[in-house]
Amino acid sequence: MAMEFVIARNPDASSSLPYLVRLPLGQSGIALKVRETWPRTAKVYCHRADHWPDDIEVIERVPVRSCEKRGAAIDLVLDRGREQRSQFVFAMARGREVIFWQSARTAKQARPAVSLPSARAAGRVLEVLVDSHERYAWRFEQQQATTVRRGLPAGDYAVAADGAIIAAVERKSLADLVSTLTTGKLRYLLADLATVPRAAVVVEDRWSSVFKLDRVRPAVVAEGLAEAQVRFPSVPIVFCETRRLAQEWTYRYLGAALAHHFDSRLGDERAAELPEPGAVPPREPTVAEVRAWARANGYDVPDRGRLRPEIHAAFHAAAPG
Repeated sequence: MAMEFVIARNPDASSSLPYLVRLPLGQSGIALKVRETWPRTAKVYCHRADHWPDDIEVIERVPVRSCEKRGAAIDLVLDRGREQRSQFVFAMARGREVIFWQSARTAKQARPAVSLPSARAAGRVLEVLVDSHERYAWRFEQQQATTVRRGLPAGDYAVAADGAIIAAVERKSLADLVSTLTTGKLRYLLADLATVPRAAVVVEDRWSSVFKLDRVRPAVVAEGLAEAQVRFPSVPIVFCETRRLAQEWTYRYLGAALAHHFDSRLGDERAAELPEPGAVPPREPTVAEVRAWARANGYDVPDRGRLRPEIHAAFHAAAPG
């Protein structure tokens, strides 16, 4: 059966949240009370629903392309042309749980684009692990981070949590990247990075510089990098123009990976507490479906307009169950 995102009216007249939504996640789905039917102009406040009532007025059913839990958030992609992508975010505020339903538009409105070069990555001071074999290592002097040298199984820079490497980044100059690619070492390097939960390769140069190479055919490098990304899609190769920008990108990437790790652990704990909603009532047949059934069973019905009540009664009487 196809997955559906269901919106219904909240039968609890005393609730300040007039709607219920059901997310097709897990065996029984997730039911939430919500203030609006979609986050169009602002984030929508949500609350856990104790259950999904059996007798409920369904407002809308939308086929779902994807519904995935990622950390403390649930990403929802609907199968329709507009208003198809949104996210449910679970967080804590003043000791209690809060849930917000947002889209890319409302998230951008809530967090306008401002330049904060001195802000902490994911709100914390990072302890960045630097591979002991890394020459001329980044010191992250412009970022709020400390560095510790140690041997790393993959990458040049990493962050750890719970005694394990959570994310790693391999740094390359363009010349080093080309040498690694043409000697066949790049595949082995990416294979090592792919064993880390989050990993990437950052290049201290522009992508356009690949096509200015004179000691190797640019097409060979471009083709090799494309093949490497297809073979190892979990390890992106990012061109960051300069050493300084590559260092900043690495700092932000490692901070985001660490935050994702802690959010995922917290999200697993909260998801286990979600109640299982009841069954969604079956969809009512359309007039076209009843009309087609009536003609197939010898009833005289018009091509357009409403059908007589006895036709609907006969259809429901003949329906299985």
